[in-house]
Amino acid sequence: MSSLYVVATPIGNLEDISLRALRILRMVKLIAAEDTRKTRKLLNAYDIKTPLTSYHEHNKWSKLENLLHFIAEEGDLALVSEAGMPGISDPGYELIVAAGERGIPVIPIPGPSVVTTAVAVSGLPAQRITYLGFLPRVSRERKQLLKSVVDDPGTLVVLEAPHRLKFALKDLLTVLGDRRMTVCRELTKVHEEIYRGRISQSMEHFSEPRGEFTLVIAGSQATGEEKKQPGDIEHRLKQLRRDGKSAKEAISIISEETGLARRELYRIWLTLA
Repeated sequence: MSSLYVVATPIGNLEDISLRALRILRMVKLIAAEDTRKTRKLLNAYDIKTPLTSYHEHNKWSKLENLLHFIAEEGDLALVSEAGMPGISDPGYELIVAAGERGIPVIPIPGPSVVTTAVAVSGLPAQRITYLGFLPRVSRERKQLLKSVVDDPGTLVVLEAPHRLKFALKDLLTVLGDRRMTVCRELTKVHEEIYRGRISQSMEHFSEPRGEFTLVIAGSQATGEEKKQPGDIEHRLKQLRRDGKSAKEAISIISEETGLARRELYRIWLTLA
């Protein structure tokens, strides 16, 4: 029986494609792509001649039966999105469900993902994450969603487009408070940027946002951990001093970790024995 291959493709750098993904893209009879132009660039880079057909948000229902018929009658089909893993905030969910219901083998070909990539470099806890995908376009709906996770102890992951970033950050600050966050822009691309700070600092830093954004935000548990007692702060400063950090370096590190004022941290530094 022919199969549906769900193939992860690079989120930016074309060198991140796996050897297995390349083999599958060469082997299948047809590739269903969210953006045929971008997928064609990938195929051309590796001299892959497999035919392409479009499969995106606006034609996913009209093309569904045709693609299922192709698998049943013609051969293996590969599903790819514009970038990353299909079906994760990208077209593909409906096709995957329908294939499974008809007994068609659905085979994952894992690879790059902005979610795991961003979390890995965020510096925030990764033991538990809550993925929210793209936030609603309307502020009222955004706030409602964010209120539902305000007490979630897991690290939050959000995708956002540049023209909505300012509005999203404003609502994040309003609902969640000034939490620590890491903003990943254009991951693995030429203009990649990874910015760590508070939500308020991110609003100031990305005053003219460009590119695609992945936001990694501290969960409620991490926020609670930041409310350290003076003794905890003193112990941490002593530890950094033993590690050879200067007053400026140590205070900068603790200020970023806890949100405490540098002036207050410097006062504690001066009292260290």
